Amino acid sequence: MFQIIFNEISASEISQLDTLEQLRLLNQFKVAPDDLDKPDGERFGRIERDGKTLYRYRSQEYRIYFEITGDAVIVHRVLHKGTFQDFLFRSKLPLNEDEELGRSKHFWKLIEAGEKARRV
Repeated sequence: MFQIIFNEISASEISQLDTLEQLRLLNQFKVAPDDLDKPDGERFGRIERDGKTLYRYRSQEYRIYFEITGDAVIVHRVLHKGTFQDFLFRSKLPLNEDEELGRSKHFWKLIEAGEKARRV
């Protein structure tokens, strides 16, 4: 198992959820190396761009975007699924969610903002 570290942005995003939803989401979000070796596309996904690898954890209504640094999971964003479903609907491209996000400049700007945020 990895240590999970939130930055200011992802901590703020998760704190906007009600307490029971936060607990449910955090209880489900367990990451082991085996989960990332071959992501199943459902619960875990891999997003790549310009040699950078980011992972996605999918819960019922939320997506957690993170990277692995040593023994830590650095959480960059915690977003409601509607955030990107709307984007995918508007783009009307026949790709899966992870492939489309890997190509989206808007998505990578969200991630970069999370990377630059102070860790809490």
